[in-house]
Amino acid sequence: MLSKITSKFQITIPREIRSKLKLARNDSIEWIMENSKVYIRQSKNSFEKFKGSIAVGEGDIENDINSAKRIKARINNE
Repeated sequence: MLSKITSKFQITIPREIRSKLKLARNDSIEWIMENSKVYIRQSKNSFEKFKGSIAVGEGDIENDINSAKRIKARINNE
């Protein structure tokens, strides 16, 4: 598979590669250089690295909404 480099040094990732890596718009890829070889891989979303890092229980949406409203009112009054 070939990709042409544009005048802005951009390339198009071939459809087969996009499909196998399950890439979508706005995803990121990493370029890895080892010796004289270059590898690419799908980069995890920076937010995804925090998945599971916070233990949460059941929430109370009404309490959360009221708390957010109080905070907003306090900020608006300052």
